[in-house]
Amino acid sequence: MEEFLSLAKARYSCRRLNGGAIPAETLEKILEAGRCAPTAHNNQPVKIWVIESPEALAEVKAAAQFPFVQAADCVLAVGALPSEAWVRPFDGKNFADVDGAIVATQMMLAIHDLGLATTWVGHFDADKLKAAFPEMIPYDMIALFPLGWPAEEAKPSRLHEDRKPAEESVARL
Repeated sequence: MEEFLSLAKARYSCRRLNGGAIPAETLEKILEAGRCAPTAHNNQPVKIWVIESPEALAEVKAAAQFPFVQAADCVLAVGALPSEAWVRPFDGKNFADVDGAIVATQMMLAIHDLGLATTWVGHFDADKLKAAFPEMIPYDMIALFPLGWPAEEAKPSRLHEDRKPAEESVARL
């Protein structure tokens, strides 16, 4: 457990990336971490797109214009298909976004564990992304993950370790 907590605490949103090729075996480990993530009722409504070609990267970079996206030579896009997700019968809550977040989180932790860096990009133009990649149209686009090596000057945000006290975020009933 200590090893997992160390990983969870050490992982940070890296906004200073160096480009460069990601070894194929490293990328496969990241994708496997996402593929084996648990989903509600094991419906697995999540899709991961690996965006590597210069043409595809240009489209992603137009939809998310941040320096850390621009620096990436590989971006992972995560989407979830609501029509395939489990729906809680009591209130109709569709778990597509929850499942997508679980998959994305497992990949984000794997990325850090493998010595790479990323940040969860939620601020992107999903309509522009879907116009460039029509296969994404039926999906709720959850996140983009620009992959790279952490730049030498990369460091966690000054807010990285700020956490509410346990008594504010945990309730025992």
